Amino acid sequence: MQFDIRRFDIYRKVPKDLTQPTTTGACISICSVLFMLYLFGAELLGFLQHEVVSELIVDDPVKYSEKIPVFLNITLMNTKCEFVGLDIQDDMGRHEVGFQDNTEKIPMYDDNGCRMETHFLINKVPGNFHVSTHSAKSQPTAGDMRHVVHKLRFGMDLEAGKDVKGSFNPMESLDKAGGNAQATHDYIVRVVPSVYVSMNGNKRFPYQYTYSYREKLIANKNPAVWFKYQLSPITVQYREMRKPLYHFLTTVCAIIGGTFTVAGILDSCIFTAHEIIKKIEIGKQS
Repeated sequence: MQFDIRRFDIYRKVPKDLTQPTTTGACISICSVLFMLYLFGAELLGFLQHEVVSELIVDDPVKYSEKIPVFLNITLMNTKCEFVGLDIQDDMGRHEVGFQDNTEKIPMYDDNGCRMETHFLINKVPGNFHVSTHSAKSQPTAGDMRHVVHKLRFGMDLEAGKDVKGSFNPMESLDKAGGNAQATHDYIVRVVPSVYVSMNGNKRFPYQYTYSYREKLIANKNPAVWFKYQLSPITVQYREMRKPLYHFLTTVCAIIGGTFTVAGILDSCIFTAHEIIKKIEIGKQS
């Protein structure tokens, strides 16, 4: 007996003259194909793009460095640049009054205000840095630390185009110009180390932070803008990942199979209902 491989065909073909096309079936078929093409395109787009997943780890992301870069851009509305200075302190004994390196002061508001842009390094221990008039040779008659924080960033900037949900620069354009002219401004900052690992393995370290704010009056003391920071022991790691090929193929098969199945059931229900209605109309319904 000659072996016939066609015996293993589980997709037996029905002769075309035994099938019955309908207008409803054609409409459902066209809608099904368009629906499958839409889902396929959306799934293909998601497969070609990467996704960013995050996880928490207990680790120092930058083991080779004991310093964290800080970038500060702030405008004091009513204090001249000649009085403005930056002081840095921490729990390792650092106490630097009138930090000047990498600092630019730009007169504002007819030389009655000052915009200060600076970047510096801090140790990985609790501490503070504050904008004040402490380092000035002479003190203003009335200290006024009302301000706008344009930017405060710890660590590296994220690369352009990276869409990551996080708190990397929550003080951007923070306006405290309407506060008390004699008040000291306290920001309590909680710095969270972060790592961003791209698809090619490159790493960046854009520290996140959260903050709380309070305004207080201190008698017989010139006001200042304080940023008191602490470091979190938890690191947030972001990693770019692409969906595996098998996930994409499985989803495509589910789209095709599911759409054909649902469309077939819908077409069968409509066809059966139509036949029943026809029989009722001609009085042959039993």
